Order: sequence, then structure tokens, then C-alpha cells
Amino acid sequence: MVNFNKNAKNGKRPKTIESLEMHEGSGNVFRDIGFSDSEADSLFIRGYLMIEIEKIIKKNGWTQAQAAVILGTTQPRISEIVSDRVDLFSIDTLVKYLSILGKKVLVNVEDKDVA
Repeated sequence: MVNFNKNAKNGKRPKTIESLEMHEGSGNVFRDIGFSDSEADSLFIRGYLMIEIEKIIKKNGWTQAQAAVILGTTQPRISEIVSDRVDLFSIDTLVKYLSILGKKVLVNVEDKDVA
């Protein structure tokens, strides 16, 4: 039984779930929630690249405004990166940002598992 106890402090009765069905994921959350294979792959790649950019920003202790100056963009665009707005960025733009940050992006193409 799972106990969601966030309301316990204010005296409200916690919500419980008697049974929770679990499924093994594909390794791509976008595919798991119903996107087509090609769109899921694109979203996954963009998400991965955005996470790498965010890690660099955090590691260097930059504010969003500082990162924006370095990347030649605006603070709201950096906010969209750290807010995981994968739908708003192209792979090209994210690769360009990583290049500016001194990173090289490598691509690996493999055959799909055919079931």
C-alpha cells in the first residue's frame, strides 16, 4: 500500500492506493506515454541535450542571465531549458549551445530491435 502523507501534518486523512500496477518501460518515457517512435526519439534526444546544458550551467554556478549572455540568447530561453521545455528547441540549437560550452556531441546510429 502506498501512503501519500503530505496532508498528514494538517490533520487531513492521507490518501492511499490499495494496488498499483507497474509496467516495465522502454527506456524512452516519450514512447511509453504514446508518442510515435520518431517523435519519441527526437524528444528524448532534445531532453538529454537540455539536461547536459543545465548540468554545465549549474556546475559553473551561472545565473540564467549569465548563461544567456554566454550562449548568445535570452534569459527566458535559458529558463525554458531548465524547465525541460523540449517542445521549444531543435536539436540543432541545443547542439550549437553545447558547442559554445566546449562540448562535442556524438551521434550513434543502431539497428532497431525487431520483435
